[in-house]
Amino acid sequence: MSDPISAAKVAAFYQFVALPDYRELREPLRDFCAGLALKGSVLLAQEGINGTIAGAPEAIDRFAHELAHGDMFGGRLNKLELKFSTAEAMPFGRLKVRLKKEIVTLGDETADPTRQVGTYVDAIEWNTLIAKPDTLLLDTRNAFEVAMGTFEGAVDPGIKSFGQFKDFAAVELDPAKHRRIAMFCTGGIRCEKASAHLLARGFTEVYHLKGGILKYLEQVPEAESRWRGECFVFDERVALGHGLRERDKGHGRDE
Repeated sequence: MSDPISAAKVAAFYQFVALPDYRELREPLRDFCAGLALKGSVLLAQEGINGTIAGAPEAIDRFAHELAHGDMFGGRLNKLELKFSTAEAMPFGRLKVRLKKEIVTLGDETADPTRQVGTYVDAIEWNTLIAKPDTLLLDTRNAFEVAMGTFEGAVDPGIKSFGQFKDFAAVELDPAKHRRIAMFCTGGIRCEKASAHLLARGFTEVYHLKGGILKYLEQVPEAESRWRGECFVFDERVALGHGLRERDKGHGRDE
């Protein structure tokens, strides 16, 4: 049994929101996290915030409250997508708060998820949507992640990085042929940005799994699940299963 003192609470979060002052937010956010002894990675960009951090449960709770309700962001993170899980030990070696051009890199300046995204679908409604025969179910993650697990019947774009998704879409997806597209990813951020890209290209019926695979594994009973395999996560836990239970051990990698 793990030592309760070493057990960590993990928070994965993101929100696409206009942050014109993102550069000025870096230092106070880093100092706040350091003061709570949190570790992990946070990205700030003009289009929003994205991160995964870990620490003592009470420290994570204080951090989450500050993001959503504190003075630092002034109420702008009122739609923060936030998911909690646990780790037997601290899954990160250090704290990083970085400034980026995008909080998840697609490389398409026409896609603006702060203004337009697809339709969110809650985890409990996901099975109904993807069971429809005219729905194209699309995994927006990297190929090595798909190899560990995916939804039954999902299309694998075969990409090595998310930036390649737009190249896949340009060749393989057609608004006239693919009228309903349902996309998913680990925590929701990649498929949300992918939905902005497809809408900018003329697709009209675009859906994405709210909270991503992690929210689905948390909320949908295993007996009712259409998920097959495990979900890769970018930290030392490596993979999670239903109920967000750790399935493996090893060295993670940065997303």
